[in-house]
Amino acid sequence: MDNPGVHEANADQAAYWNGVAGRRWTDRQETLDVVLKPIQDLLLARASVTPGERILDIGCGCGTSTIALAQQTGRTGHVTGVDISQPMLARARERAPVDLPIEFVLADATVHPFALGSTDLLVSRFGVMFFANPTLSFANMRSALRRDGRFVFASWREPRLNPWMLLPLQEAYKHVPRLPEVGPEDPGPFSFGREERVRRILSQAGYARISLEAVDLTLDLAIGRGLESAVAGALDIGPVSRALEGQPPEAFAKVRDAIRTALAACQRGDAVPLGASVWIASAFNH
Repeated sequence: MDNPGVHEANADQAAYWNGVAGRRWTDRQETLDVVLKPIQDLLLARASVTPGERILDIGCGCGTSTIALAQQTGRTGHVTGVDISQPMLARARERAPVDLPIEFVLADATVHPFALGSTDLLVSRFGVMFFANPTLSFANMRSALRRDGRFVFASWREPRLNPWMLLPLQEAYKHVPRLPEVGPEDPGPFSFGREERVRRILSQAGYARISLEAVDLTLDLAIGRGLESAVAGALDIGPVSRALEGQPPEAFAKVRDAIRTALAACQRGDAVPLGASVWIASAFNH
């Protein structure tokens, strides 16, 4: 993607989220919002938004968290959703109620010229794990915070603690080649899995009063719609979808059947509950 507003080290992520990944997330936005609602509710509770606050929603995607934040800060506040994905921001703009104080900005938070000291609160629902140089990115985002402003975000812990994503991928690998190995600090959903690394990044970026809360919970991959809904979700989003890219129809069918069998063992009525684990991190500017 040729975009002068993107840090060169983030060019691959920009291309990815403006291409197939952005389209997939946009297509399944409603389903994903339901799956991730328990985490968003927890994140908003920890953010403790008060009316009138000015908020930046980093990696806002299709705008679900931005809209929820605007509902809490009210008409006297303001929420800016920032994302690198044009298709996801297009969906966010379509969904945003006209009576809420919301705007959306296409930008790379690593280099975007935020208004200095203009923001009370930075929030992110899984939008901060994809920076090539996260220390640089977090330092730039901190420049937007007023003194004593705060940053609250959710990120995934280690893969082994997130069977809701790992189990379908393990089944897929029985029939298709493994994805290229990703290092524990390479950009990706699990790059903030280790507490030590998250604390180091935040500290080096100049944040203070850093806190990480480990939260284990259960996500319903079926969103109450039965086994086939869970199978479709596992195939369409996340690492399974990447592993299936370019594979022949017969391989896709084998992966689908293997995932269906594995998820059937977890089924409880119309739900398919699987374990998940996140960090709810908070830090302050000074």
